[in-house]
Amino acid sequence: MKLAQCWDDGNVDDIRLIEILRKYQAKASFNLNFDLHAEERRCGWKYRGTKEVFKLAKGELKSVYEGFLVANHTLTHPHLTQIPIEQAAREIREGREKIEQHFGYAVKGFAYPFGEYNPAVQEAVRASGHVYARTVVSVPEIFPSLDPTAFHANCHFLAPDFWEKFEHVKSGNGTFYFWGHSYEIITEDDWKNYEDKIARLSREGEWVNLPDLFV
Repeated sequence: MKLAQCWDDGNVDDIRLIEILRKYQAKASFNLNFDLHAEERRCGWKYRGTKEVFKLAKGELKSVYEGFLVANHTLTHPHLTQIPIEQAAREIREGREKIEQHFGYAVKGFAYPFGEYNPAVQEAVRASGHVYARTVVSVPEIFPSLDPTAFHANCHFLAPDFWEKFEHVKSGNGTFYFWGHSYEIITEDDWKNYEDKIARLSREGEWVNLPDLFV
């Protein structure tokens, strides 16, 4: 079976997460809001009111994500369905362009901020050249996908029924796809649980890059 994962927002915790991915030769894509990365790391907010969430500095993005794919998450993470479509289209288009200029390769993936989208936003995603756009909807099987601009995952990585969903996909030799934010991994036990999860997945399936699923 095939395995895919993606992580949103470009946070400092991605560094530790990537160390685990490299250890098990696991692939992943990382969805970035390019204009939210400053010259230095900065704290944007507190997760659950206690954990400070730091954005990576713009100058370290290339080194942190070396060997992994990056994808577009808009310029500034707005609610795309709550702003004028012209503004939403610019957020999508320029988000892709800036990431491509910075990393030097074509960006094919997109993730909707807050999981929000509508037909007009989907059309803006298509028009700006993305191959797929991930939602936050969970489905038993990710294929067939009726519309790649409404591409659903199997689950969030902290879903209580994560392994049940995995076994369902495995039984059909399909593709298992999950997503999350690295800042959601808080304690040392959380990190151990994530590593154990990646270790087991790596034994039981083959990691793929998301764009390759649409070839």
